[in-house]
Amino acid sequence: MIRKDTVGIIGGFGGMGRLFSAVFERAGYKVLCSGRKTPVSNEDIALTCDIVIVSVPIRDTVRVIGEIAPLLSEEQVLCDLTSIKTAPVEAMLRSKAQVIGLHPMFGPSVSTIFGQTIAASPARCEEKTREMLYRIFTNEGAKVCPMDPKEHDKIMSIVQGLVHFTTLSVAETIKNTGIPLEAILPVMSPVYRIELGLVGRILGQDPSLYADILQMNPETAGVLETLADSVASLKTIVESKDPEKFAAFFTENSEAFRSYIPQAAEETDRLIETLVKMK
Repeated sequence: MIRKDTVGIIGGFGGMGRLFSAVFERAGYKVLCSGRKTPVSNEDIALTCDIVIVSVPIRDTVRVIGEIAPLLSEEQVLCDLTSIKTAPVEAMLRSKAQVIGLHPMFGPSVSTIFGQTIAASPARCEEKTREMLYRIFTNEGAKVCPMDPKEHDKIMSIVQGLVHFTTLSVAETIKNTGIPLEAILPVMSPVYRIELGLVGRILGQDPSLYADILQMNPETAGVLETLADSVASLKTIVESKDPEKFAAFFTENSEAFRSYIPQAAEETDRLIETLVKMK
C-alpha cells in the first residue's frame, strides 16, 4: 500500500541522498532510504512511497530505474538526481508513474540548497505535482530551471563536460611540464589562483563522478571534437606570431561573449577582492 506524503530515496545514504532527505523532511514528508546494506530495499521504496527518487551513481541509474519501474503505479511520482537526463528520463517513462527528472547543479558538500540551481525535466506529470515539487525546492531558496532532457544534456556537455575536461587538461599539462607547484603558486596573482583553485577543487573529489559526467553524456563527444578544432586553430595562430591574426581571433570571441563580459568582470572582481582579504 502506498503511503501518502512519504518520500523514498534509493541511494539515500549517499551525500546527495542525505542532502535531499533533509530537504523533504523539512517540508513535512516522512523519508525512507535504501542503500546497499539496509533493511529497506529498493523494492520496498518502489512499492510503498508516494514519491520515489533514484540517487545512485550515473552509471547505475538506468539499471536501477529499470528494476523498479514495473513496480510503480500512476499514483506515484518518479524522479532521479542525475547529471544526465535523456537516458534516465526515457527509462522512467517506461513506468506508469508521473516522471520528473532532476539535476542538482551542485555537489553534496553544500550545507543547504539555498541559492543553488536545480535543473528539472518534467516529462509526464500533472501541473499540481510539478508545482508541489518545485515549491519544496524554492521554499528552501533554490532556483528551479525547467529543461527538455535532450536540451539539458547538450547544455551540460558544455557546463560540465567541456569545463571539467579543460580543467583536467590544465592539471595534466602542468604535471607533464615537470615544474613543481611550489615554484608556480608564489608568483600567481589572485585571478590566476582562482583558476588554479578550480583544478585543485576537482582533483580533491571522487574521480568516478567526473568519469561518469564526461563519459556518460552522449553529447560530450561532439563538444570535445569542437574543442580539439578550436585548440588546433588557436595553436596555429600563436605559432604564426602574427598579432593581427591573434587580434582577429580575440575580437571574434569577445563579440560572442559581449553580453556576458560585464557580469563576468563584476563577479570575478568580487572573488579577487575576497581572496585578497583572506591572505
